[in-house]
Amino acid sequence: MAGRLATAWGIGGVLLLLAEALYRLVPRALEALAMDLSAAHWIALCPWLVFMGYAEGWRGFHLKFSPMVVERAFGLREAPTGVRGLLAPAYAMSLFDAPRRAMIVSWCLVVGVAALVIAVHFVPQPWRGIIDAGVVVGLTVGSVSIAVHTTRALRG
Repeated sequence: MAGRLATAWGIGGVLLLLAEALYRLVPRALEALAMDLSAAHWIALCPWLVFMGYAEGWRGFHLKFSPMVVERAFGLREAPTGVRGLLAPAYAMSLFDAPRRAMIVSWCLVVGVAALVIAVHFVPQPWRGIIDAGVVVGLTVGSVSIAVHTTRALRG
């Protein structure tokens, strides 16, 4: 029972983190899209959405991050320790108790994303909203990907 709760918390916690990011980014993206965008804005926006859907959503999330999160979360079913269960989302994201290379990659991603969030904060609209719209696409694909991988894992 504790293992199943830890698994659910690991996957659910990661999805909550993604949902919180989407909650913050969607209004900024919609604000930009509601502006009178120039041709240059549209020329930047359309390929950016496709790129982020592919690079962040498909390659980053679906092929790498999502399977890792689901696999590590389901691993908690077998050996849930107190710390792993309590910090299951961080465990599922390989932020601790993971192979050294995986932890380095995960922590670099966390620091890199935080730095990008700070940098984008200073970009004026509509460019900030255009950037955020691409991130929204990537995070949405990523969230759906985690759900797909979880469904596959539950089916065996």
